[in-house]
This record gives sequence, C-alpha cells and structure tokens, in this order.
Amino acid sequence: MRKALIVRGGWTGHQPVEVSELLRDILQAEDFDVEISDTLDAFLDVDKLRALDLMIPIWTMGKITKEQVGPVTQAAADGVGIAGCHGGMCDAFRDSVQWQFIMGGNWVSHPGGGDVEYRVNIRKGSSPIVEGLKDFNVKSEQYYLHVDPAIEVLATTRFPTVNWYHSANGAVDVPVVWTKRWGLGRVFYTSLGHHADILEMETPREIMRRGMLWAAESRRIAVEQGLDSSLYKSEKQMF
Repeated sequence: MRKALIVRGGWTGHQPVEVSELLRDILQAEDFDVEISDTLDAFLDVDKLRALDLMIPIWTMGKITKEQVGPVTQAAADGVGIAGCHGGMCDAFRDSVQWQFIMGGNWVSHPGGGDVEYRVNIRKGSSPIVEGLKDFNVKSEQYYLHVDPAIEVLATTRFPTVNWYHSANGAVDVPVVWTKRWGLGRVFYTSLGHHADILEMETPREIMRRGMLWAAESRRIAVEQGLDSSLYKSEKQMF
C-alpha cells in the first residue's frame, strides 16, 4: 500500500484541518495509507520520509527550521513526491528560500482578496494531469505568484482582474497549476484551495487528485529503475 504524510497547521484561515481531511479522503479512495500530523517535527526523520510515496504540506505562514526542511529536501531528491495547494504549500514558510526553491514558487499577492471571480485556463496538451479538462471560473483568491522558470505550467489565470498598481504592467498570465522536479522527486502544485469548498468543486478536485497521484509515482519509478539521487549531489554551498 502506498503511504502519504499530510502535515497541517499554520494560519487557520486556510482551513488546514478541513483541507487535510478532504485530501485524505481522496487518497484513501486511491488505496493510500494516510498519516496526518499537526507538527512540523514530522519532517525531522529522513528515513521515515524516504519510506513515503507522497508528502503533502498544508501549513500557511509558518516558520520551518533547517533541521525540519533538510529531510524534506533529501527525501524529495530521493524520489518521494510532494503535492499541495494554495498557501499551504507556496505561502508556507516565507523565510525559507530552500522550501521555495523546492516547491517552484511563492505567493506575493491576491489583488481583490477572497471574493474575486476569475478564469482558470487549462494549457491543452501540457500534461495528463489536465487532459480532457476545460477552462473554468472560480470565485476565490486569485494568487499572484513569483515562480521558478523551470516549472511546467499546466494552467494559468489572467491578471489584472482587479485594478491595482500591478495593472500598470498590462495583462500577464500567472501559473495556477504546475509541476517540477526535485532530484528524483516530482512536485505538484495548484494555487486553488483558499478554502476546502474550492477543492470540492469538480474540476479543482480532479486536478488535485491527478496531481497527487502523479507526484506519488516518482518514488516507485526511482525504486524500480534503481535510480540514485547522488547523481545530483554537490559539495558546493547551495543555501
């Protein structure tokens, strides 16, 4: 049976308990053994993390220590997938550039707040994660993110929707769904999910389900192919 660890906490406005339970139910329906932890110390044991197929952070505006983020860095590099949504993954730890580097982006603003209606545009042909899905509207926070140029973009949203200082730059498409690699590990993210009800919508829920399953495959591939993350190691200072 595949194993997943959900680590939840931080700002309660993002409903970490409700979101974690929703994602747990999705994964259990896919035959995952799911553990939920309310402490970042769940990240301390690198050997335990390496035995997982998937790590899911649901922790907004917190602080993570080097001792906690280090095992996540290594386990992902060894092939353990990471998947998450909204601020629970890409506004988790504003002081940790190491975390942001792994995840592929970081929240900087949501012009208009939590009651903005905007369109999510699927990038056709970009990934099986969005295959067959159609563009859709959401009424929620529209995340403006600073992103890693290495990400593979699966869906975008057009800014500005709400007029503000950023509008002077003209129209830009900001990623909503993306994937990337960290060593042997797969990373999946969607900016949808301000509250659990957004992830209960049919298309956002399906994107999240497919994204988690996609990310969880990287450990199996690494094991079956005998891959070793030492291929990517360096003695140079990285952080």
